[in-house]
Amino acid sequence: MADPKGFLTTPRETARTRPVADRLKDWNEVYVPGSLLPIISKQAGRCMDCGIPFCHNGCPLGNLIPEWNDFAYREDWTAASERLHATNNFPEFTGRLCPAPCESACVLGINQPAVTIKNVEVSIIDKAWDNGDVTPQPPERLSGKTVAVIGSGPAGLAAAQQLTRAGHTVAVYERADRIGGLLRYGIPEFKMEKVHINRRIEQMRAEGTKFRTGVEIGRDLDAVQLRKRYDAVVIAAGATVSRDLPVPGRELNGIHFAMEYLPLANKVQEGDFMAPPITAEGKHVVVIGGGDTGADCVGTAHRQGAASVTQLEIMPRPSEDRPAGQPWPTFPMLYKVTSAHEEGGERIYSVSTTHFEGDEDGNVQSLHLVEVSFEGGKLVQKPGSERVLPAQLVTLAMGFTGTDQANGLVEQFGLELDARGNIERDASYATNVDGVFVAGDAGRGQSLIVWAIAEGRSAARGVDRFLTGTSALPYPVKPTDRSLTV
Repeated sequence: MADPKGFLTTPRETARTRPVADRLKDWNEVYVPGSLLPIISKQAGRCMDCGIPFCHNGCPLGNLIPEWNDFAYREDWTAASERLHATNNFPEFTGRLCPAPCESACVLGINQPAVTIKNVEVSIIDKAWDNGDVTPQPPERLSGKTVAVIGSGPAGLAAAQQLTRAGHTVAVYERADRIGGLLRYGIPEFKMEKVHINRRIEQMRAEGTKFRTGVEIGRDLDAVQLRKRYDAVVIAAGATVSRDLPVPGRELNGIHFAMEYLPLANKVQEGDFMAPPITAEGKHVVVIGGGDTGADCVGTAHRQGAASVTQLEIMPRPSEDRPAGQPWPTFPMLYKVTSAHEEGGERIYSVSTTHFEGDEDGNVQSLHLVEVSFEGGKLVQKPGSERVLPAQLVTLAMGFTGTDQANGLVEQFGLELDARGNIERDASYATNVDGVFVAGDAGRGQSLIVWAIAEGRSAARGVDRFLTGTSALPYPVKPTDRSLTV
């Protein structure tokens, strides 16, 4: 155990964010650089090293949290990094982007603030990079087998790295111009600077993984031809079909899916544009959708100089305390104030958009909404509650409905889908097509980054067994597993 009295003597303390006025002037990560290192050892010492560490079950990866907390408390960063990487290929991603279901399952969290697991995790991996502890791990021998991975998000990258290290020759196909999937173009720079992706890609290149950008399977390359080229295929293309809002006025200019808006802001940071083709500068912005993607739109609009930013959510405002129906150690739906919300704007709950209005040139100018409630499982509008908001830019951030079927990938492979429109798979992540596997959101539906990495690692084991008859690779989660979290 790290510090037997740590949870009694040390209060919870998290990373400090930079002043709002400062961080709105740039796109750097919002946290004060180096603010964790002076406190993280004591924060790790708050871990109680429970007899039954429920944080393991709260994390789909099964991270060995008490073990690396102990090493972090003793400031043995090399050992901490080794234990962290034993279950997670990319802790710098999860340490910045995961909502930390492990903390919701922390035993200390029953009656005290939970251990800052996420902050400890990101401190360990950042220290590991600084110390040179993260190095390529090429295989000792090659199997002679080849694997194609479709998609370079967290699931695809995790599967590719595991299979490369197992000795297979792996090529990752990405339809965008850069590797990273939504990590690259869906996550704003202020949440995760892309240097973290770039150096992982270089590590993977050094291990032997090949990358093919600008190739969309189904359009640029027929899926059947791809299957003939490789001994196995892993589909990790995500659930990229955005949920639409079919109301009058939807066709007006200035109404965009979040994933049309956010990537352009990231491309400015990559140097592709001097200014984004879609910008919030000087505009009244309305973000429809109250989740993390909506918050990303809020923070992006602030940095682009929006005149105002309003975020709408159809559900009631969550409570600030754990609801009775979501007891420990489940992952509760709580009211969250993200760094983007700290920067300004208004959040309106229990409202639904009825229609948009535009000017004579077809540009959106306003949004009409009404207050709603759920009664008997049905959405009911409140009479007399109609409102009008000015809106020259509207982003739709209402989630995703499934994997892309328009590009021909599903049809060309002949893949079966489940009732939710996801690619069907068995316990080994294999689809109905021999040698074709699926991992991440393409098979699971929209979910968390930690689930994507866990599924990528699990699917890699299924592929390895298919190719060799056996596998020593880990199997963190079954396709049907929901663990103790969402």
